Amino acid sequence: MQKPELMHLLAKNINMKNTFLIIMAGGIGTRFWPISRSANPKQFHDVLGVGKTMLQQTAERFEGIIPKENIYVVTSAEFADLVKEQLPYLHADQILKEPQRRNTAPCIAYAAYKIGKKHPKAKLIVAPADHVILKEEAFKSRIKEALEAASESHLVTLGIVPTRPDTGYGYIQYQPSEEVAKVVKTFTEKPNVELAEAFLDSGDYVWNAGIFIFSIPTFKKELEKQLSRMAEQFDEGENAYYTDQEEEFIRKVYGVCKSISIDNGIMEKAQNVKVVLADIGWSDLGTWKSLYEVKEKDEKQNVIEGKVLIFDTEKCIIKTPHHKLVVVHGLHNYIVAEHGNALMICPKDQEQQVKLFVEEATKVGIEFS
Repeated sequence: MQKPELMHLLAKNINMKNTFLIIMAGGIGTRFWPISRSANPKQFHDVLGVGKTMLQQTAERFEGIIPKENIYVVTSAEFADLVKEQLPYLHADQILKEPQRRNTAPCIAYAAYKIGKKHPKAKLIVAPADHVILKEEAFKSRIKEALEAASESHLVTLGIVPTRPDTGYGYIQYQPSEEVAKVVKTFTEKPNVELAEAFLDSGDYVWNAGIFIFSIPTFKKELEKQLSRMAEQFDEGENAYYTDQEEEFIRKVYGVCKSISIDNGIMEKAQNVKVVLADIGWSDLGTWKSLYEVKEKDEKQNVIEGKVLIFDTEKCIIKTPHHKLVVVHGLHNYIVAEHGNALMICPKDQEQQVKLFVEEATKVGIEFS
Protein backbone atom coordinates (compact mmCIF):
# COMPACT_ATOMS: atom_id res chain seq x y z
CA MET A 1 0.00 0.00 0.00
CA GLN A 2 1.13 3.54 -0.62
CA LYS A 3 1.70 5.88 2.27
CA PRO A 4 -1.10 8.41 2.96
CA GLU A 5 1.29 11.31 2.27
CA LEU A 6 2.15 9.91 -1.15
CA MET A 7 -1.50 9.25 -1.93
CA HIS A 8 -2.29 12.87 -1.03
CA LEU A 9 0.47 14.19 -3.28
CA LEU A 10 -0.66 11.97 -6.15
CA ALA A 11 -4.26 13.13 -5.75
CA LYS A 12 -3.12 16.74 -5.63
CA ASN A 13 -1.07 16.27 -8.82
CA ILE A 14 -4.01 14.65 -10.61
CA ASN A 15 -6.23 17.57 -9.61
CA MET A 16 -3.69 20.04 -10.98
CA LYS A 17 -3.57 18.13 -14.26
CA ASN A 18 -7.33 18.47 -14.55
CA THR A 19 -7.42 22.17 -13.62
CA PHE A 20 -7.08 24.76 -16.39
CA LEU A 21 -6.47 28.50 -16.46
CA ILE A 22 -8.32 30.69 -18.95
CA ILE A 23 -6.71 34.11 -19.32
CA MET A 24 -8.95 36.69 -20.97
CA ALA A 25 -6.66 38.96 -22.98
CA GLY A 26 -8.81 40.49 -25.68
CA GLY A 27 -9.60 43.95 -24.29
CA ILE A 28 -8.26 47.27 -25.57
CA GLY A 29 -7.93 49.25 -22.33
CA THR A 30 -8.91 52.61 -23.81
CA ARG A 31 -8.71 54.43 -20.47
CA PHE A 32 -4.97 53.72 -20.33
CA TRP A 33 -4.15 55.65 -23.49
CA PRO A 34 -1.54 56.53 -24.75
CA ILE A 35 0.22 53.46 -23.27
CA SER A 36 -2.65 51.15 -24.22
CA ARG A 37 -3.40 51.28 -27.94
CA SER A 38 -5.89 49.45 -30.14
CA ALA A 39 -3.02 47.57 -31.81
CA ASN A 40 -1.10 46.92 -28.56
CA PRO A 41 -3.30 47.07 -25.44
CA LYS A 42 -2.14 47.40 -21.83
CA GLN A 43 -2.05 43.66 -21.06
CA PHE A 44 0.93 43.37 -23.40
CA HIS A 45 2.85 46.20 -21.68
CA ASP A 46 5.04 46.37 -18.61
CA VAL A 47 2.64 48.83 -16.99
CA LEU A 48 4.08 48.43 -13.49
CA GLY A 49 7.70 48.85 -14.59
CA VAL A 50 8.79 45.45 -13.22
CA GLY A 51 10.29 43.97 -16.38
CA LYS A 52 7.27 41.79 -17.21
CA THR A 53 4.06 42.50 -19.06
CA MET A 54 0.72 42.16 -17.33
CA LEU A 55 -0.04 39.02 -19.34
CA GLN A 56 3.25 37.46 -18.25
CA GLN A 57 2.59 38.38 -14.62
CA THR A 58 -0.88 36.85 -14.79
CA ALA A 59 0.43 33.53 -16.13
CA GLU A 60 3.31 33.40 -13.62
CA ARG A 61 0.90 34.07 -10.76
CA PHE A 62 -0.47 30.55 -11.18
CA GLU A 63 2.85 28.73 -10.97
CA GLY A 64 2.44 25.80 -8.60
CA ILE A 65 -1.29 25.66 -9.28
CA ILE A 66 -1.63 25.26 -13.04
CA PRO A 67 0.80 23.36 -15.32
CA LYS A 68 1.91 25.44 -18.31
CA GLU A 69 0.25 23.01 -20.72
CA ASN A 70 -3.08 23.83 -19.00
CA ILE A 71 -2.90 27.58 -19.59
CA TYR A 72 -5.22 28.84 -22.33
CA VAL A 73 -5.35 32.47 -23.49
CA VAL A 74 -8.43 33.86 -25.23
CA THR A 75 -7.59 36.95 -27.23
CA SER A 76 -8.47 38.85 -30.38
CA ALA A 77 -7.06 37.20 -33.49
CA GLU A 78 -4.97 40.29 -34.14
CA PHE A 79 -3.13 39.82 -30.80
CA ALA A 80 -2.31 36.12 -31.18
CA ASP A 81 1.29 36.82 -32.21
CA LEU A 82 1.79 39.08 -29.20
CA VAL A 83 0.54 36.32 -26.90
CA LYS A 84 2.89 33.78 -28.49
CA GLU A 85 5.80 36.21 -28.24
CA GLN A 86 5.22 36.86 -24.54
CA LEU A 87 4.26 33.29 -23.55
CA PRO A 88 6.38 31.27 -26.01
CA TYR A 89 5.73 27.97 -24.22
CA LEU A 90 2.08 27.98 -25.32
CA HIS A 91 1.09 25.60 -28.10
CA ALA A 92 -1.04 27.01 -30.92
CA ASP A 93 -4.05 25.13 -29.51
CA GLN A 94 -3.68 27.06 -26.24
CA ILE A 95 -4.19 30.46 -27.91
CA LEU A 96 -7.88 30.91 -28.72
CA LYS A 97 -8.39 33.58 -31.37
CA GLU A 98 -11.64 35.54 -31.26
CA PRO A 99 -12.63 36.95 -34.67
CA GLN A 100 -14.51 39.81 -32.98
CA ARG A 101 -15.22 41.02 -29.45
CA ARG A 102 -18.31 39.48 -27.90
CA ASN A 103 -17.74 40.16 -24.18
CA THR A 104 -16.85 37.59 -21.51
CA ALA A 105 -19.65 34.99 -21.74
CA PRO A 106 -18.78 33.83 -25.31
CA CYS A 107 -15.07 34.14 -24.49
CA ILE A 108 -15.40 31.73 -21.55
CA ALA A 109 -17.84 29.47 -23.38
CA TYR A 110 -15.38 29.06 -26.27
CA ALA A 111 -12.60 27.98 -23.90
CA ALA A 112 -14.86 25.77 -21.77
CA TYR A 113 -16.30 23.85 -24.71
CA LYS A 114 -12.90 23.44 -26.34
CA ILE A 115 -11.14 22.23 -23.19
CA GLY A 116 -14.19 20.14 -22.36
CA LYS A 117 -13.77 18.11 -25.54
CA LYS A 118 -10.63 16.49 -24.09
CA HIS A 119 -11.24 17.08 -20.38
CA PRO A 120 -15.01 17.01 -19.81
CA LYS A 121 -14.83 17.16 -16.01
CA ALA A 122 -12.02 19.71 -15.68
CA LYS A 123 -12.09 22.69 -13.35
CA LEU A 124 -11.53 26.14 -14.79
CA ILE A 125 -10.03 29.29 -13.33
CA VAL A 126 -10.96 32.35 -15.37
CA ALA A 127 -8.85 35.49 -14.89
CA PRO A 128 -8.37 38.80 -16.72
CA ALA A 129 -4.90 39.44 -18.14
CA ASP A 130 -4.65 43.02 -16.91
CA HIS A 131 -5.25 42.98 -13.15
CA VAL A 132 -2.74 43.68 -10.39
CA ILE A 133 -2.42 41.33 -7.41
CA LEU A 134 0.24 42.38 -4.91
CA LYS A 135 -0.26 39.64 -2.29
CA GLU A 136 0.41 36.62 -4.45
CA GLU A 137 0.68 33.98 -1.71
CA ALA A 138 -2.65 35.07 -0.24
CA PHE A 139 -4.08 34.95 -3.77
CA LYS A 140 -2.92 31.36 -4.28
CA SER A 141 -4.52 30.35 -0.98
CA ARG A 142 -7.85 31.91 -1.96
CA ILE A 143 -7.74 30.22 -5.38
CA LYS A 144 -7.20 26.82 -3.77
CA GLU A 145 -10.15 27.47 -1.44
CA ALA A 146 -12.29 28.45 -4.42
CA LEU A 147 -11.28 25.29 -6.29
CA GLU A 148 -12.46 23.22 -3.31
CA ALA A 149 -15.79 25.06 -3.26
CA ALA A 150 -16.16 24.50 -7.01
CA SER A 151 -16.08 20.74 -6.36
CA GLU A 152 -19.57 21.03 -4.91
CA SER A 153 -21.23 22.11 -8.19
CA HIS A 154 -20.96 25.80 -7.39
CA LEU A 155 -19.98 28.75 -9.53
CA VAL A 156 -17.36 30.51 -7.42
CA THR A 157 -15.93 34.01 -7.64
CA LEU A 158 -13.39 35.99 -5.65
CA GLY A 159 -14.74 39.01 -3.77
CA ILE A 160 -12.28 41.73 -2.84
CA VAL A 161 -12.67 43.13 0.66
CA PRO A 162 -13.40 46.82 -0.04
CA THR A 163 -11.25 49.57 1.43
CA ARG A 164 -13.26 52.55 0.22
CA PRO A 165 -16.68 53.34 -1.34
CA ASP A 166 -15.42 52.97 -4.91
CA THR A 167 -17.94 53.62 -7.71
CA GLY A 168 -15.74 52.04 -10.38
CA TYR A 169 -16.37 48.42 -9.39
CA GLY A 170 -19.34 46.09 -9.30
CA TYR A 171 -20.34 44.76 -5.86
CA ILE A 172 -21.34 41.34 -4.56
CA GLN A 173 -23.54 40.93 -1.48
CA TYR A 174 -22.99 37.71 0.44
CA GLN A 175 -24.68 35.88 3.26
CA PRO A 176 -22.41 36.09 6.35
CA SER A 177 -21.34 32.68 7.64
CA GLU A 178 -18.39 30.75 9.02
CA GLU A 179 -17.93 29.03 5.66
CA VAL A 180 -14.88 29.96 3.57
CA ALA A 181 -17.05 30.16 0.44
CA LYS A 182 -20.12 32.23 1.25
CA VAL A 183 -23.47 32.14 -0.50
CA VAL A 184 -23.99 35.08 -2.86
CA LYS A 185 -27.21 37.05 -2.43
CA THR A 186 -26.94 39.72 -5.14
CA PHE A 187 -24.70 41.26 -7.79
CA THR A 188 -24.84 45.05 -8.25
CA GLU A 189 -23.40 47.03 -11.15
CA LYS A 190 -21.21 50.07 -10.47
CA PRO A 191 -23.14 52.12 -7.86
CA ASN A 192 -23.31 55.84 -7.18
CA VAL A 193 -21.35 57.29 -4.24
CA GLU A 194 -24.23 57.10 -1.75
CA LEU A 195 -24.90 53.46 -2.54
CA ALA A 196 -21.20 52.57 -2.45
CA GLU A 197 -20.93 54.14 1.00
CA ALA A 198 -23.96 52.14 2.18
CA PHE A 199 -22.37 48.94 0.83
CA LEU A 200 -19.14 49.65 2.70
CA ASP A 201 -20.97 50.40 5.96
CA SER A 202 -23.09 47.24 5.74
CA GLY A 203 -20.06 44.96 5.93
CA ASP A 204 -21.52 42.22 3.71
CA TYR A 205 -20.48 43.55 0.30
CA VAL A 206 -17.27 42.93 -1.63
CA TRP A 207 -15.90 44.14 -4.94
CA ASN A 208 -16.43 41.91 -7.96
CA ALA A 209 -12.93 41.00 -9.16
CA GLY A 210 -14.05 39.26 -12.35
CA ILE A 211 -12.19 36.07 -11.38
CA PHE A 212 -14.28 32.90 -11.66
CA ILE A 213 -13.77 29.27 -10.69
CA PHE A 214 -16.02 26.36 -11.65
CA SER A 215 -16.08 22.92 -13.22
CA ILE A 216 -16.91 22.52 -16.90
CA PRO A 217 -20.08 20.47 -16.17
CA THR A 218 -21.35 23.15 -13.75
CA PHE A 219 -20.62 25.97 -16.21
CA LYS A 220 -22.25 24.14 -19.13
CA LYS A 221 -25.34 23.36 -17.06
CA GLU A 222 -25.79 27.03 -16.14
CA LEU A 223 -25.06 28.21 -19.69
CA GLU A 224 -27.72 25.82 -21.01
CA LYS A 225 -30.16 27.20 -18.44
CA GLN A 226 -29.43 30.94 -18.78
CA LEU A 227 -28.09 31.31 -22.33
CA SER A 228 -29.41 28.20 -24.06
CA ARG A 229 -28.84 29.40 -27.63
CA MET A 230 -25.19 30.21 -26.88
CA ALA A 231 -24.73 26.77 -25.33
CA GLU A 232 -26.14 25.16 -28.46
CA GLN A 233 -23.90 27.25 -30.70
CA PHE A 234 -20.65 26.26 -28.96
CA ASP A 235 -21.76 22.66 -28.45
CA GLU A 236 -22.08 22.31 -32.22
CA GLY A 237 -18.30 22.70 -32.48
CA GLU A 238 -17.55 19.40 -30.74
CA ASN A 239 -15.99 17.97 -33.91
CA ALA A 240 -14.20 21.22 -34.85
CA TYR A 241 -12.21 21.94 -31.68
CA TYR A 242 -8.51 21.04 -31.95
CA THR A 243 -8.83 20.61 -35.73
CA ASP A 244 -8.24 22.71 -38.85
CA GLN A 245 -11.99 23.47 -38.88
CA GLU A 246 -11.96 25.29 -35.53
CA GLU A 247 -11.10 28.76 -36.82
CA GLU A 248 -13.86 28.75 -39.44
CA PHE A 249 -16.39 27.34 -36.97
CA ILE A 250 -15.58 30.05 -34.40
CA ARG A 251 -15.79 32.75 -37.06
CA LYS A 252 -19.36 31.66 -37.83
CA VAL A 253 -20.38 31.34 -34.17
CA TYR A 254 -19.02 34.77 -33.24
CA GLY A 255 -20.88 36.24 -36.17
CA VAL A 256 -24.23 35.29 -34.63
CA CYS A 257 -23.76 34.72 -30.89
CA LYS A 258 -24.98 37.19 -28.29
CA SER A 259 -22.57 39.78 -26.87
CA ILE A 260 -22.99 39.60 -23.09
CA SER A 261 -20.84 39.41 -19.97
CA ILE A 262 -20.72 36.32 -17.79
CA ASP A 263 -21.94 38.51 -14.91
CA ASN A 264 -25.12 39.62 -16.70
CA GLY A 265 -25.67 36.39 -18.57
CA ILE A 266 -25.04 33.80 -15.85
CA MET A 267 -23.70 34.87 -12.45
CA GLU A 268 -26.49 37.32 -11.60
CA LYS A 269 -29.20 34.74 -12.39
CA ALA A 270 -27.68 31.51 -11.09
CA GLN A 271 -28.76 30.15 -7.70
CA ASN A 272 -25.56 28.24 -6.92
CA VAL A 273 -23.00 31.05 -6.69
CA LYS A 274 -20.50 31.36 -3.85
CA VAL A 275 -17.84 33.96 -3.12
CA VAL A 276 -14.48 33.58 -1.40
CA LEU A 277 -13.48 36.79 0.37
CA ALA A 278 -10.00 37.92 -0.63
CA ASP A 279 -7.57 40.51 0.68
CA ILE A 280 -4.95 40.14 -2.04
CA GLY A 281 -3.79 43.65 -2.93
CA TRP A 282 -6.02 43.67 -5.99
CA SER A 283 -6.66 46.36 -8.58
CA ASP A 284 -8.26 46.03 -12.00
CA LEU A 285 -5.81 48.72 -13.13
CA GLY A 286 -8.52 50.21 -15.27
CA THR A 287 -7.40 53.84 -15.03
CA TRP A 288 -4.36 56.03 -14.47
CA LYS A 289 -5.71 56.77 -11.00
CA SER A 290 -5.69 53.06 -10.12
CA LEU A 291 -2.07 52.75 -11.30
CA TYR A 292 -1.15 55.76 -9.16
CA GLU A 293 -2.73 54.09 -6.14
CA VAL A 294 -0.78 50.82 -6.37
CA LYS A 295 2.65 52.28 -7.18
CA GLU A 296 5.28 53.47 -4.69
CA LYS A 297 5.51 57.24 -4.35
CA ASP A 298 8.34 59.66 -3.64
CA GLU A 299 8.42 62.21 -0.82
CA LYS A 300 6.21 64.54 -2.88
CA GLN A 301 3.68 61.75 -3.52
CA ASN A 302 4.69 61.47 -7.17
CA VAL A 303 4.80 58.20 -9.13
CA ILE A 304 7.60 58.48 -11.67
CA GLU A 305 8.80 56.07 -14.33
CA GLY A 306 11.31 57.37 -16.84
CA LYS A 307 14.21 59.79 -16.95
CA VAL A 308 12.45 62.70 -15.25
CA LEU A 309 13.51 65.89 -13.45
CA ILE A 310 10.79 67.47 -11.32
CA PHE A 311 10.50 70.93 -9.77
CA ASP A 312 7.63 72.14 -7.60
CA THR A 313 5.62 69.09 -8.66
CA GLU A 314 3.54 66.84 -6.42
CA LYS A 315 0.89 64.09 -6.48
CA CYS A 316 1.53 63.41 -10.18
CA ILE A 317 1.94 60.20 -12.14
CA ILE A 318 4.60 60.53 -14.83
CA LYS A 319 5.35 57.64 -17.20
CA THR A 320 7.64 58.47 -20.11
CA PRO A 321 10.23 56.66 -22.28
CA HIS A 322 13.57 56.04 -20.56
CA HIS A 323 15.57 57.27 -23.56
CA LYS A 324 14.13 60.78 -23.28
CA LEU A 325 14.81 63.36 -20.56
CA VAL A 326 11.60 64.98 -19.35
CA VAL A 327 11.50 68.10 -17.18
CA VAL A 328 8.30 68.86 -15.27
CA HIS A 329 7.77 72.09 -13.34
CA GLY A 330 4.78 73.37 -11.41
CA LEU A 331 2.34 70.51 -11.90
CA HIS A 332 0.06 69.28 -9.12
CA ASN A 333 -2.25 66.25 -9.42
CA TYR A 334 -1.49 65.61 -13.09
CA ILE A 335 -0.99 62.65 -15.41
CA VAL A 336 1.95 62.95 -17.80
CA ALA A 337 2.11 59.91 -20.08
CA GLU A 338 4.03 59.40 -23.30
CA HIS A 339 4.27 56.31 -25.46
CA GLY A 340 5.26 55.99 -29.09
CA ASN A 341 3.82 58.87 -31.09
CA ALA A 342 1.54 60.38 -28.41
CA LEU A 343 1.92 62.46 -25.26
CA MET A 344 -0.93 63.17 -22.83
CA ILE A 345 -0.94 65.79 -20.07
CA CYS A 346 -4.15 65.79 -18.07
CA PRO A 347 -5.35 66.63 -14.53
CA LYS A 348 -5.85 63.42 -12.56
CA ASP A 349 -9.39 64.37 -11.62
CA GLN A 350 -10.27 64.73 -15.31
CA GLU A 351 -9.05 61.33 -16.46
CA GLN A 352 -12.59 60.33 -17.44
CA GLN A 353 -11.87 62.49 -20.50
CA VAL A 354 -9.32 59.97 -21.79
CA LYS A 355 -11.91 58.14 -23.91
CA LEU A 356 -12.76 61.46 -25.56
CA PHE A 357 -9.05 62.07 -26.19
CA VAL A 358 -8.80 58.70 -27.93
CA GLU A 359 -11.81 59.46 -30.12
CA GLU A 360 -10.30 62.77 -31.18
CA ALA A 361 -6.83 61.27 -31.66
CA THR A 362 -8.32 58.62 -33.94
CA LYS A 363 -9.77 61.38 -36.12
CA VAL A 364 -6.27 62.82 -36.49
CA GLY A 365 -5.01 59.41 -37.60
CA ILE A 366 -5.67 55.74 -36.85
CA GLU A 367 -2.00 55.38 -35.89
CA PHE A 368 -2.69 57.50 -32.79
CA SER A 369 -5.55 55.36 -31.47
